[in-house]
Amino acid sequence: MKIKFAAIFLLLAPLLAGCLERGQPTMVDSGPDDDTFCRASHAVGSPEYVACRKDRDVQRASANARADKRQRNLGEYMLNNPSRP
Repeated sequence: MKIKFAAIFLLLAPLLAGCLERGQPTMVDSGPDDDTFCRASHAVGSPEYVACRKDRDVQRASANARADKRQRNLGEYMLNNPSRP
């Protein structure tokens, strides 16, 4: 009996593992670290360092906004121009 339960559990565990993930998948940040980038040319706490960090944040936010807009535009294009096989 215990062997059957263990076998069933081993077969179902991979199938149920996908149900545990909620929300968006975790993205790996492949870009350079902002702190390391700004420390390379400015002293920590200096006005130039703060400006560098703010600039990097603005660049990242605008890149995310552009990517979101491209995705929305693609979705609208696909809705408005359906292809029929």
